[in-house]
Amino acid sequence: MTVRAEETVLPPSLVDLAVRHVRSEVLSGAYAPGDRIGEEALCARLGTSRAPVREALRLLVQEGLIEHLPRRGFRVVVWSATDVRQLFELRRVLERHAVESAFPLPATGDPLRAVRAALADMRAADGCGDDFERDNAHRRFHAAIVALAGHRQLDLAYAPILLKLQLPMARNLREEARATHRRDGVRRHAALLAALETNDRDIVLEEMRTHGELAYLDLEFR
Repeated sequence: MTVRAEETVLPPSLVDLAVRHVRSEVLSGAYAPGDRIGEEALCARLGTSRAPVREALRLLVQEGLIEHLPRRGFRVVVWSATDVRQLFELRRVLERHAVESAFPLPATGDPLRAVRAALADMRAADGCGDDFERDNAHRRFHAAIVALAGHRQLDLAYAPILLKLQLPMARNLREEARATHRRDGVRRHAALLAALETNDRDIVLEEMRTHGELAYLDLEFR
């Protein structure tokens, strides 16, 4: 009888810690696009071995937040202006399709519950200056809008687009806070929720058209 060797299972907490740390630094701007992410330096900062750090970096590559360069290690992904513009165009197309499919929403229950919850989390995180949690809630907000369509394949198509856009989306909110008032990003999303609550498809589509997801990125991204 052949005894199968047990696979080494990494403690999820160590991998999660490394993922959160790197993602937070990338989304906050501590790492700029193209910056190298050294495994040894990460291990030293986190006080952990190389294995969970490598697994964390692998997961972040799958998300599209960083990329692996053969024989040169990892770096923050570099999106061209065309890449960013095209990704946002895809996001708009999918969100518009979701709204056109979902509206008018059913009169029973609370179909907007997940959208409201994400906005509440976004507002709370913004209020205490937690940009990492605000960015997470921001993505959940948009995912919850698409989920209104009840279309599993649409959700699956939308998820990787949203992951690839997490850095531009975070940058837009960060630059908006610097250029205007910190709470303006939350107010824009509250306006979108208010449009959703009208249950009028045309009002929602118009609010989405003027949402301003690219307004505070570099001019070449517009």
